[in-house]
Amino acid sequence: MIVADTDVLVDALRGKRAAAGRIARALEARELATTAISVFELWCGARTEDERVKVRTLLAAVTVLPLDDAAGEAAAVARRALESEGWGIGLADYLIAGVCIAREATLLTRNREHFDRVPGLLVADLD
Repeated sequence: MIVADTDVLVDALRGKRAAAGRIARALEARELATTAISVFELWCGARTEDERVKVRTLLAAVTVLPLDDAAGEAAAVARRALESEGWGIGLADYLIAGVCIAREATLLTRNREHFDRVPGLLVADLD
């Protein structure tokens, strides 16, 4: 399973070729998901009706993974590990990572600087 991070989904919604192509391939293969955290972030950024329609259409096509107990625990473990080394990545990113770790899913993101630090997280690029 490929879990698209918010940045990749935003790029796809804006028609950026690399993101749109990667998202389309994952949708076609029926392997694309995102997290409830990314859903929140997408809706926060959808300021116009046109943007809201695009978000609604995209979300209808993907599986949305919840923040459940296993994901919350994995996120907390990641946070403790990174912050003990002075490498905080922000609450939303911990939660997204926790969802992916709990499901042994690969995170598709442009934000390698943050997510490559998370122990046990599988991370993929757009290519």
